[in-house]
Amino acid sequence: MKPIIKGKIGKNCQIGVGAIIDENVVIGDNCIIEPYAIITGYTEIGDNNHIFSHAVVGSIPQDLKYKGEKTKLIIGNNNKIREFTLINPGTVGGGGVTKIGDNNLLMGYVHIAHDCIIGNNCILANAATLAGHVELEDYVVVGGMTPIHQFVKIGEHSMIAGASAVSQDIPPYTLAEGNRAKLRGLNLTGLRRRFSDRKIIDDIKKAYKALFESGKPIKEVANELLKSENRYVRHLAEFVLNSKRGIPYDRKV
Repeated sequence: MKPIIKGKIGKNCQIGVGAIIDENVVIGDNCIIEPYAIITGYTEIGDNNHIFSHAVVGSIPQDLKYKGEKTKLIIGNNNKIREFTLINPGTVGGGGVTKIGDNNLLMGYVHIAHDCIIGNNCILANAATLAGHVELEDYVVVGGMTPIHQFVKIGEHSMIAGASAVSQDIPPYTLAEGNRAKLRGLNLTGLRRRFSDRKIIDDIKKAYKALFESGKPIKEVANELLKSENRYVRHLAEFVLNSKRGIPYDRKV
């Protein structure tokens, strides 16, 4: 069975048997589209992506408010999208775009819902499920079978354990686990892989303890941390201050 190709395909792409690429799709160079994958909607895909068999990329949002508006899905470069993954475009109410950056791995049966924003170098393990309007910063790891609630934001270099259920914002550099997920400490392994300067990690450790283990008002501490010379500490503080869904930590009295 030959692939059905109606969209625009870049150079040196490999398209497997039975794959469907609809007319409003644009795919960059050196991409591999495995057999029976479906790419549809107003979808733009960059270079060097590998989309595996039976993935469905760009089908209409699972949102009852969607009425056929022209909304987009934009995917960057060097991503791996494994079997049976489902990715939806945006909705008018959410800004009209679902966006995925570069160098991400989406394992089998992952779902990226409408209006999600995924950064770079993220790993979503098998059957991780992102509801609408979820945002992941860079270097996030989400364990398998983990659902993430609408409008939740996950900070960079954080890691969420498998089979957790996330309903609040997870700050940068942290570990979270449980149903409902709570903070369990810092993602020190991830930080050590990223930063060779030990002082950066030590500063983040001190900031974490001040925010979540001191018993002091969290926003008061965060405002103080905005004065730090360490930009990663400042980012952690800004994340806490800008959180819309709250931070899931055990408050000390």
